[in-house]
Amino acid sequence: MSHIARTRAARAEARAHIEDTAARLFAERGYAGTTIGDIAAEAGLSKPMLYRHFDSKKELHLALLERHRDELAAAPIERLLHGEGDLPTRLAAMYDAWFGHVQTHPYTWRMMFRDTTGDPEVQDFHRELQRRQRATDVALLRAYVPGLPEAELEPLGEAIRSSLYGLALWWLDRPEKPREVLVAAMVRITRGLVATASG
Repeated sequence: MSHIARTRAARAEARAHIEDTAARLFAERGYAGTTIGDIAAEAGLSKPMLYRHFDSKKELHLALLERHRDELAAAPIERLLHGEGDLPTRLAAMYDAWFGHVQTHPYTWRMMFRDTTGDPEVQDFHRELQRRQRATDVALLRAYVPGLPEAELEPLGEAIRSSLYGLALWWLDRPEKPREVLVAAMVRITRGLVATASG
């Protein structure tokens, strides 16, 4: 590995370490209750060292949100589109992947689902994240449950999205609950919503 490649790898590793530390502190103490100094100390860095990677606490917070945004949608969709079995089986696989990601990244998910900053740019990010999730759910409903009334697609997409977010937050405070219980609940909610709308 060349010197440039080693330098880039070391920088990426340091940045990831800072982000992981910040995610934990933001989740535990909230955005306002966490300072750059706190993050630097927990990460074992000086503040000037941290500022080589991030210009501000806000930039670090947004970087964290962006880092996990695409992962929020990518893994579950792959399970639905390319999984095996009937639709309920693939829905279960999709929700299992989604909750699996929540389980693997509990600190980050508290940040993803709760805006504690009060910052307009961060609020816009959360609204856009919710819009994307809702649009994904609408697209899946349109593709896999043809015949649903068009006017109901967006409300149904929001019902699925808000159910996912609500259950994830509920689960983060009750980590002893088995993941398969949440998966089964979401499959039941989805099938019930679709059946009711179809009827």
